[in-house]
Amino acid sequence: MEMTPIMTRLFAAGLLVLWGCLTAMAQTLPPSDPPQAGISTTSRAPLQQLLQSQSDLIAASSRRTIQPAIDAVAQSGLDEVQTLLQLWQGKKLVMRKSDGLFFRGDMIGDGRYELTDLDSGVVNGVVDKADLKLIKPNSGVRALIGTALVRFQLNDPVAATRRAAVTSIGRDPSAKALEPLRASILSEADDGLRVSKQRQERLLTMRFDIDPQARVAAIEDMSGDLGVDVRAALNPLLATTLQIYPVGAPATGNIAAERRIGQDFTEADAYAVLVAAGFAEAPLQTDDIKSALAAHIVDGRVAGIPLAQLSDMSTRRRAYGELAAAGLVRPGPTEQEMADTVARYRFADTYNEASSAVTDAAESALARSNRKVAFHKAADLALDAISLASIYFLAAIGLAITFGVMGVINMAHGEFIMMGAYTGYVIQLVIPDHTLSILVAIPAAFAVTFGAGIAMERLVIRWLYNRPLETLLATFGISIALQQLAKNIFGTQARPLTAPGWLDGAWALNDVVSISYIRIAIFVLALGFLALLLFIIRRTRLGLETRAVTQNRSMAASMGINPDRVNMLTFGLGSGIAGIAGVAIGLFAKVTSELGNDYIVQSFMTVVVGGVGSIWGTLAGAVMIGFSQKGIEWLNPSNTLAAQTYMIVLIIIFIQFRPRGIVALRGRAAGD
Repeated sequence: MEMTPIMTRLFAAGLLVLWGCLTAMAQTLPPSDPPQAGISTTSRAPLQQLLQSQSDLIAASSRRTIQPAIDAVAQSGLDEVQTLLQLWQGKKLVMRKSDGLFFRGDMIGDGRYELTDLDSGVVNGVVDKADLKLIKPNSGVRALIGTALVRFQLNDPVAATRRAAVTSIGRDPSAKALEPLRASILSEADDGLRVSKQRQERLLTMRFDIDPQARVAAIEDMSGDLGVDVRAALNPLLATTLQIYPVGAPATGNIAAERRIGQDFTEADAYAVLVAAGFAEAPLQTDDIKSALAAHIVDGRVAGIPLAQLSDMSTRRRAYGELAAAGLVRPGPTEQEMADTVARYRFADTYNEASSAVTDAAESALARSNRKVAFHKAADLALDAISLASIYFLAAIGLAITFGVMGVINMAHGEFIMMGAYTGYVIQLVIPDHTLSILVAIPAAFAVTFGAGIAMERLVIRWLYNRPLETLLATFGISIALQQLAKNIFGTQARPLTAPGWLDGAWALNDVVSISYIRIAIFVLALGFLALLLFIIRRTRLGLETRAVTQNRSMAASMGINPDRVNMLTFGLGSGIAGIAGVAIGLFAKVTSELGNDYIVQSFMTVVVGGVGSIWGTLAGAVMIGFSQKGIEWLNPSNTLAAQTYMIVLIIIFIQFRPRGIVALRGRAAGD
């Protein structure tokens, strides 16, 4: 079809109009800069766009305003969010001043930073510190970032990271962590970690779930649990606030208990609460009256009363009343007015938690937990008493042998304990391995103190038999000499006797009951020596001769037993056991020249209370004294010295009724 002239002109006019529109649009567009390396792609990257949208808040890095920026980053759903938050928290996020773009900044020295693109991980160049704004969040901002990081760390491939996240939630619980924690439980492959997550989920549900029934169910699940974290979660649910209600008005809220005037608090306290709440006029104070009187002194008088008479408080109040009647000062409320004001109100403690079902469940669960805690505290106290009894048994059993068989009051027995502890210290200087050194120290301490005991018996004790006063004075002098000898050799500074690494820490049955491994080892050692001594006394010739001499020295001698030899070996055996006790005691006590002084009195008390010359009696005496001392310390924990004094008084009373001890010696020697 041929175009007519009219159509031709119309087509040409249309082309002209189209060309004109395109030209106008081109003129209105801003001129484009040539692309710079690394900038055009970075500015279009999703993570960079997200940071640009929150640029002002991130740069300001204020704890009061940063939360929206953190939420925007954490909820963006981008794969690189966890890495970004970790860089931000670790102060490795920087902003380039020239274009406002964010990078990872690694300092490479001389005030220069290597910039790495956050989306691609490509190194973007090296710039001076002056060209960057370093994003340095303070501790408050880092804590908020850490909270946001938790949701990602809970599903981290590394188990240690997930465990750290659960620990972080327990350290700073919040409602925001509840849903991410719940979502991570099903996918958790580590059984132990899954249990920890479930426990934290129950604790967070108790405090932060919006469904009261879910909170009650979580409280019931954790009811009776001994964990400190459970009680820490229950206590806030039972926190109360004092509420004030006009008489006759219905009480609102979850009422815990109503406070009664004269029973729960005084009328003055109630009025003070009303004043603080703005419901009553503040009563006049002494300083208020004094200031008002000073401001109205006229010709040496106040309200016509001479200043000399205002030293009396009743006169001051009368003068103040005159001023108040004249309208010169504020009239304070009278006691009757204050009482009437208090009578117009009711006072009640109201739970901060609105749901009564939640508070009822929390109260029941906390009461059950407290009962179980009290029971387990008693068990923990019993373990401490058994541990102390085993220490006293080890310290006293050697004295029981010498005192029972020989009738010798050996005041140097504590120094044999000290010698055993120092022997262990010297062995550790020679053998650095703590396990091997302790295994060597036990027989070495026995040998050293066994020899020292025999030497003491041969040189001193044998000449003083049947002379108790001279024996006591001689052994007391020997104890002083041994202490001074130890000071000359080792000095006055405490020396370490280090326990093997496998004895570090404690065996924790739960959050309440625990006992250190060292005390367990001492208890086992005490049981071992009990069995060994029973074997020696009942199954060996030395034991037979010792029992014979104990029962009747003259008869034993007539049967061919050498009492002097028995005395020597018995004294050496008792001294050797004291040396082993010194090694055990030195593992947890300071090793000094006065170490024996801390145990000599308890050793004598143990022997006397248990029964002189009886192994079972010594055990019974150690148990009685150990439990008595711990019980008194529990009743009076602030004064240990007073507890020891009370214990001595109890022992004196006990001896009055049972002078021969718990296990009295039988036979002819019982009458000696």
